Amino acid sequence: MTTDISKPGLDESARKEATPPLPLTPVEITNTLAHYYRGELGRMTSWRDRIDRTSNWAITVVAALLSLSLSTPTAHHGVLLFGIMLISLLLLIEARRYRFFDIYRARVRQVEKNYFAQILSPEANSARDWGPVVASSLRKPTFLLTYPDAVQRRLRRNYSWMYLIMLLAWALKITTPKLQTEGSALAQAHSWTYVIDNAVLGPLPGLVVIALVLAFYLAILYGVLRREPDKGEFIHGEAHV
Repeated sequence: MTTDISKPGLDESARKEATPPLPLTPVEITNTLAHYYRGELGRMTSWRDRIDRTSNWAITVVAALLSLSLSTPTAHHGVLLFGIMLISLLLLIEARRYRFFDIYRARVRQVEKNYFAQILSPEANSARDWGPVVASSLRKPTFLLTYPDAVQRRLRRNYSWMYLIMLLAWALKITTPKLQTEGSALAQAHSWTYVIDNAVLGPLPGLVVIALVLAFYLAILYGVLRREPDKGEFIHGEAHV
């Protein structure tokens, strides 16, 4: 029979019996901390696996659409633009997952840096207030990164290269006559008008499509090149994601 500690009439002794006892001795605290670290590491690894899975999907999309578009002249260049949209969707999904991963990674790093590292090689200037920081995160978990920052970080780490490959493939597709439907024997486009005509996408004129693609990639370039001072765990070492 279990005790309902939410009842208002429950006396103090019953509350103490219903509440799990806290570790009191140094050995108990050390064992509890070791189990906590193992649990946080498992959650961090789980979210890391989700992030890698999204990146693998994006790489698969790039490889499949490159093969489809460049292997035959009958494939429309819009297939590559559709691939860019899919990559963007996966980037947004991955950024959301990365924000959750960052919470657990920060907790794990606090324990590693301020506890285990101190055991192995004590330093006098090590932070001593890391316990309340971890406790505050456990009581009220909050995101440490904004969504735009998470998107930018994943873009800079992985997705910028995928976007670059898709851009080069799209430019090759609309400027190479051999990759067009008519299968011309020419190796290169013979005029700018020819490139604009090949860039037509449904009701959108080719010039508009090219302008939209360039504007999108300028935004990507800005996201890659924009730098802000690293803070938090990112100022310690270089092995981070």
